[in-house]
Amino acid sequence: MDFSHILKFLKALAKNNDRVWFEKNKTKYITAKEDFDEFLAKLLSELTKFDKSLTGLNPKKLSFRIYRDVRFSKDKSPYKNNMGAGFSPRGKMIQEPGYYLHIQPGNKSFVAGGLYMPDSSHLAKIRQEIDYNYKAFEKVLKNKKFKAWFAGLDDFDKLKTAPKGYPKDHPHLDLLKHKSFIVSHYFTDKEVQDKKFIKNVVEGCKAVKPLNDFLAEALL
Repeated sequence: MDFSHILKFLKALAKNNDRVWFEKNKTKYITAKEDFDEFLAKLLSELTKFDKSLTGLNPKKLSFRIYRDVRFSKDKSPYKNNMGAGFSPRGKMIQEPGYYLHIQPGNKSFVAGGLYMPDSSHLAKIRQEIDYNYKAFEKVLKNKKFKAWFAGLDDFDKLKTAPKGYPKDHPHLDLLKHKSFIVSHYFTDKEVQDKKFIKNVVEGCKAVKPLNDFLAEALL
């Protein structure tokens, strides 16, 4: 599938992020969105081959809205300059591990996996599982295929000190400080437009599945 026109639309939107321009170019958005949903359907079909928990999802309901929620943001731009979709057993990675695809021009597209911003009860369970079963978690992070795709957990969201209930000299404190358990792998615009892109996204998701399995087990 050719992503060039999707990237072109998103690039133009980033430069003209206002309702007047968007309405004038609504047909271009609709075309881009339809093509993105078509790609998601193909991707979902591939993902269910190794992750049966995704069986039965509606690919048209996996993408996130392009309209931004600006109520609590200083940035009042009405639209996102990207297209994204989440894959998890209940749909869009809401309080459960899954996979995420992000398309954004400027070499900012990426595939990700794990659990983003779990609530306090889920976060406590994950930290407890890492504490009690560190060797299994270490095995995930040190897996050769995993390391080929991901450098480790993303560091964008961490505590500055030890979480409540854990000593400051805990041997795995750096991992326990995380508030999100996400990994990501970026693609250049050229890679996104390559015919092998869907295959590469699938391989990235395969690499992250053991992490998702560990997190899902922790939440039981």
